[in-house]
Amino acid sequence: MTSPALRYTGPVQPAAPVELVLFDLLTALLDSWTLWNSVAGSEQMGRTWRMAYLKATYGCGRYRPYETLVEEAAIEVGLGPQAAARLEARWGELQPWAEAKAVLAALKPGHQLGVVTNCSDRLGHIAADLLGVPFDVIITSEKAGFYKPDPAPYRLALETAGVEPAHAVFVAGSAYDLFGTQKVGLPTIWHNRIGLTAPEGAPEPLITRPTLESLQADLASIAVQA
Repeated sequence: MTSPALRYTGPVQPAAPVELVLFDLLTALLDSWTLWNSVAGSEQMGRTWRMAYLKATYGCGRYRPYETLVEEAAIEVGLGPQAAARLEARWGELQPWAEAKAVLAALKPGHQLGVVTNCSDRLGHIAADLLGVPFDVIITSEKAGFYKPDPAPYRLALETAGVEPAHAVFVAGSAYDLFGTQKVGLPTIWHNRIGLTAPEGAPEPLITRPTLESLQADLASIAVQA
């Protein structure tokens, strides 16, 4: 994937209190990797398909139908359009990361919660419902009119919640989110569940964690430091 040429120094810092916690939906909260791998028939082919889709998404900017991008990526890697149809049919099989529901439930009393996801409205809401926690904000790329890391989806989430960027934290599932959140001034924690390498020139996150288990403590620490 081609990264933006700009280089950044230092993570965006939050200001207390942290009023809003936004999440990437399909990688920070849900294990979408396993479902893609299952539909593709192997981890290797699932990763190949997913990376082809991500390349198309991150280079897309203005919204094109999510289902179309997934199908085009499946065709590109030799899986054929039927793979995209199978993924859509099995969308409700997406599973939250083991600790995700408990973390959201713990955060809910003291924060607004939201998701910003590269997805269609229909599939985005199906996926969000799998977490079992009512979100205050659900922003899909279809709703925003642009795919992340364009700033538009993040800005719409902040506007919908009525919260300034400095009083929010975004939990990314991909380091590509950092390009967009930096432009918005949105402090970002990277939940790097599967050990991905950040793209060249990616801005630095506040914190990188392999799970969500310490998120509540991390937010409390950020609030004290701010």
